[in-house]
Formats: sequence, C-alpha cells, structure tokens
Amino acid sequence: MKATGKVVLITGAARRVGAAIARHLAAEGCQLALHYKRSAAEAETLAQDLRARHGTEPLLIAGDLADPETPAHLMDAAIEHFGCLDGLVNNASLYSPVSFGEITPGDWAAMETVHLRAPLFLTQAAAPHLRKSGGAVVNIGDIHAEIPLRGYLPYSVTKAGLLALTRALAKELGPEIRVNSVSPGVVLWAEDKDPPDGDQQGLIERNALKRVGSPQDIAGAVRYLLFDAPYVTGHNLVVDGGRMLY
Repeated sequence: MKATGKVVLITGAARRVGAAIARHLAAEGCQLALHYKRSAAEAETLAQDLRARHGTEPLLIAGDLADPETPAHLMDAAIEHFGCLDGLVNNASLYSPVSFGEITPGDWAAMETVHLRAPLFLTQAAAPHLRKSGGAVVNIGDIHAEIPLRGYLPYSVTKAGLLALTRALAKELGPEIRVNSVSPGVVLWAEDKDPPDGDQQGLIERNALKRVGSPQDIAGAVRYLLFDAPYVTGHNLVVDGGRMLY
C-alpha cells in the first residue's frame, strides 16, 4: 500500500525511537500528528527538520497520557486538522527500574497507564476513523515482555500486557482494522544508565548478528505493518538481531 498522503498519529514522537518513526514515515510521504508530553523543544526541532527535508507540516499535540481525557483530545485534534486517520502508532513508553520489594501502587499505575490504558483508549478513539480508511494500529512492545528484565517488573509485565492487548484488539477490530506490534531489542542504549542485564559488549555477544540495531530498524518495521502487510494482524514482529535466541 502506498504511504504517500496517509495520516498517522504517533505517541511519544519527539525523541529517540518515536522521532525515528516520524522521520521514516515523513520520508515516505505521510502526514503526521506527533504527540509529546514534556519534550516541546525536541518536538519543535523535529517538526522543523521534517519541514526542511520533506516539505511536510506535522501537527504537534501536547498531552499527558495519565489524563483520561488525553486520548480523545489527541484524536479530536488530529481529525480536526487532517480530516481522517490511516494509522496509529502507540510508541509512548516509560522505562525505569524499581526493586521488587520497593514497588508501590504508583509505580505500577504509571507503567500500566502508558503501556496499557493509553493504547487501549487511543485505539478506541481511533477505531471509527480507521474503519473508514481501512487503517492499522502498531504498538511498540519490547523483547523484555517475553524475557522479563530483573529490577524492571512493572515495565516488563505491562509491556507483556501490551502484546496481549495487541492480539485482543486484532480480534475485536478485524476485519476492517489490523493491529500488530513491534518488539525492539537493543537499538538504543538507555540514557545515563548501564544496561541492567550486562555490559554493552556482553549484550552484543548475546545477539546472533553481533551488533546493536538502530531506531531506523524499528521505523522500517512499523512502516511495513502499517502499509505493506494487508494479511498480517495480531502479530508481534521482533526486531532484535537474534537476541531472543540466547
């Protein structure tokens, strides 16, 4: 399917993998609604880059996904601006450690909100528009949904829930809307943190391709699931260089 002119909403789009997805889709000719929470400066820098490189005018939408009103706000803003929606990328994520004995209800709620509640209700808000366009949803998971990361229990478990949500939504929304997920391995090192499951070189050695991936690898997988996979739904595409083999 041609991506040119397709309208896609991306959450957590201002930085890192979200920004790479935005750049890749803009290069393919998509019109973009880009959500961010606090990263206003990074979002505007990204928008300027997309204007200069691709002649596109992205819509920037601020919002806290912990606010129950935010999913409807994001969808209303995107539809008011573009008039339609062809794709939703639930990319926003929280990644922070907490020892098992120190987990609080607040720690759990923060992860559950971003990784489960927000994707569910964003998809619910998007569904009427995606049905009209025959569109698709892509959720960004993590290999640690299937290989839990010690010290990151709320993160790992809620990402696992996101994979279950992907499959459930595929059943609920078919045949008109496809819903899939992408689970990255190491494509970016965590900011200001050593890897919690080993040193960087050790992680590279526990990888069939013996190298770190890139955010562009994830962006390409997202583009495939949005526009080039008409008979794929309920699937989790692992992009990890073979890390899960080890």
